[in-house]
Order: sequence, then C-alpha cells, then structure tokens
Amino acid sequence: MQPGLVVRFRPAGPWRIGPDTGERDGVDTLYHSDSLYSALTQSMARLGLLEEWLEATVESEKPAVLISSCFPYLDEVHLVAPPATLWPPPLSAKLRWEGARFVPLSLVNDLLSERPADENAWRLDGPSQCLLPADIKFSAPGPFRLTRRRRAAVDRLAGHIELHDTACLEFAEGGGLWGLTVFRDEEACTRWMQPLRGAFQLLADTGLGGERSQGWGHSRTPEFIEIEWPDTLLTAPVLESGEDGAGAWWLLSLFVPGPEDSVDWARSRFTLLKRAGRVESPQGWGLRKKVLHMVAEGSVLQANRALRGAAKNVAPEGFPHPVIRYGLPLALRIGPATADRPAAERGTGAA
Repeated sequence: MQPGLVVRFRPAGPWRIGPDTGERDGVDTLYHSDSLYSALTQSMARLGLLEEWLEATVESEKPAVLISSCFPYLDEVHLVAPPATLWPPPLSAKLRWEGARFVPLSLVNDLLSERPADENAWRLDGPSQCLLPADIKFSAPGPFRLTRRRRAAVDRLAGHIELHDTACLEFAEGGGLWGLTVFRDEEACTRWMQPLRGAFQLLADTGLGGERSQGWGHSRTPEFIEIEWPDTLLTAPVLESGEDGAGAWWLLSLFVPGPEDSVDWARSRFTLLKRAGRVESPQGWGLRKKVLHMVAEGSVLQANRALRGAAKNVAPEGFPHPVIRYGLPLALRIGPATADRPAAERGTGAA
C-alpha cells in the first residue's frame, strides 16, 4: 500500500472544461490529469516550489507524486471511468450499461471480484452519463448537468454587440469532482502532503478550467481524505505487483508511453484522446500547444511491467521555455487482459 490523498472539489458556480475542438458549445465532463498537473504546477510556482516540484515529479525516475484525473461524485458516491476490459457488463433488458461513462467504485469492486452486476441495483442518469445506486436517495438526480450560458461580446469602438452561447457544467448540491494523489512512500508523503493541500486550496480559490476571469471554475473549501492506496478505495482482491509487474493495468489518468514501457497494444483495450490547448505563460499567452495523442482514462493496457509513462514538451516552435504535457500514469494492476473482448479500441474523444 501507498499513502494517498483524495481531494473533493465543491463547485461554487459553473465550470467549463473545454474540448480540444475549442467549440464554445462543447464541454467535457471530467478534468484530465494533464490539465490538473499544469494547474498544480502553476500553484507550486506561486508557492515558490516550482523547481522542486518538477524535480520530484516529471524529472524523477521514481516520481514522488502521481495524480489521477478528476471524476464526478454525488454525495458519498465516488464515480470513475470503469476498466475497459470489464465494461459494459452483458446486455440487460432493463438497463443500458453502455450509456454510462462513469460508475461507482463499489461496482468496480464487484466487477474486479467477478460478481455479476445486478441490473436492479442501479439506475442510469442519462444527462450526466453516471450510473448511481438505485436504492439510495440522493440530493439530486445526478452530479451535474450540461448547460449553456448566454454571453455578449461588445465592440466598444463600433458599438456592436455579438451574442453567443458558452457550454458549461452546473453542479448539483452534493455534486462535484474528486481526484486522487498517490505518494511514492512515507517520505514523499511527509514532504508533499501539505504543499499539495495548499496548492489545491489555491486552485479552488483561483479556479480551474475555462472562463475563470468570469468567475467560473471556483470551488468552496475542498475536502481532503487521507487514504492508503488502493485498499481504502478498492477492496477487491486485485493482483499483487510482482517484480516484473506483468499484467493488465487500469488507467485512472491520461498516459503517454515512455521509452521503458513495453505495451502489448494488440491485447490491450484502449481509447486515444487528442490533447491540444493553449499556452498560459507571460512569454506567449494563448499560443497553441503541439498536439499530442494520449491514452484515455479507463483504458486497460497489457504490459510486462509497471507502466512508467513520459512527460512531453509541447511548447510551440521557438518558445523560450518548455511547456510540459503530463503523461505519467496512475494505474492499478487488475490482472490479465480478458480474452473474449475485442483486441483494441482506438478513437478520438472529447478532451
């Protein structure tokens, strides 16, 4: 087991997690690990810890800290992108399993323990694509809703006004996003637990995602839960990592293969995301980053050892400093790949 920290963001208004297309009427429904790392890095810079943070994470052979993407939660139910080799369950006459993008950790425990999914125990909230327990009275039908806010661009010289809609997430009372930080060992936990709490608090105050200048992306004081990874969250008898770590690795973050990774792509089940975006730096604010394809959350990769990953420089040509795209994996070894599933699934999704 390893020490870990769960952070629960409690949105205080709309959040905009923009798609890579840049379309104003599109929005993503989870906050990816590469974006979270970038935001944490900017916070660490404000706290005077930038160089030490980079050295401890993307520049280290054995990173002191690994981070997940941020997934939805509702009340005390934490949802996650399920392992692609185990999802969806067999067809049901009552429930459309494949309509769920996020499922509770308790159901993942059942799947990993080879217990069948009971169609009567769950209900699908279609607008959020979240599967929720049917026997629990929640504070809202789902964690969030996708909506659009009407905005106006004003040309102060010509006096023209142009109306447009911007898509965003509006969270229910009791709904929000949660993420996971796992420390390499107790020493790393002792060094980085408090700085990370401070960085997450700073992000809650300054905002995450798009339209922060309009007050979007803010959170009330985050909730922190110290855990032992993975036993606190996942009680299923997952395989112990041996010396080589061979097996199927379930991703809870985005992932970029590194030079030491040996993935059997033909036996893996995965989805690719195209990640782009714009630079946020005084040396070139708004310039386009280089496009990078990354393996998505929920993918299950068959490898002969634990995944290492890589951080890539996606700065525009001639940019005065590196712009890091975080591709280190937070992954859990869940056993061999399932033989009766399709060999691989490749695609480009919203990011």
